[in-house]
Amino acid sequence: MRRVKGADTKPEMRVRRRLHALGFRYSLHRKDLPGKPDIVLRKYKTVVFVHGCFWHGHSGCKAADLPASNRAYWDRKIGRNLERDKRNQALLREKGWRIIVIWECRLADLDATLAPLLAAREELP
Repeated sequence: MRRVKGADTKPEMRVRRRLHALGFRYSLHRKDLPGKPDIVLRKYKTVVFVHGCFWHGHSGCKAADLPASNRAYWDRKIGRNLERDKRNQALLREKGWRIIVIWECRLADLDATLAPLLAAREELP
């Protein structure tokens, strides 16, 4: 588990490159925000989490299937991750942040996933 990257993963880098190409500027992994969001767009009061389907328990996703061995451990591990994600997102909403969660399995249609952010950009002067 030590080898599992928490930042600068391939899916995260793909999202960051696309946002930058669209003209967005952002900061990364801000420690002063709950959950240290992967991408923070202060101008739009929006945070982006790029979640791996397995690690964050993406329901209905084939990539989120738990291993057959040591199943009890993985149930607890993924369950704790889900609870932590919910808690952090609730704290962010209380502070007025908009949250976009991008699942690893949905990176093929990245522009559709980023549509709310593109719409928010149009609303600003």
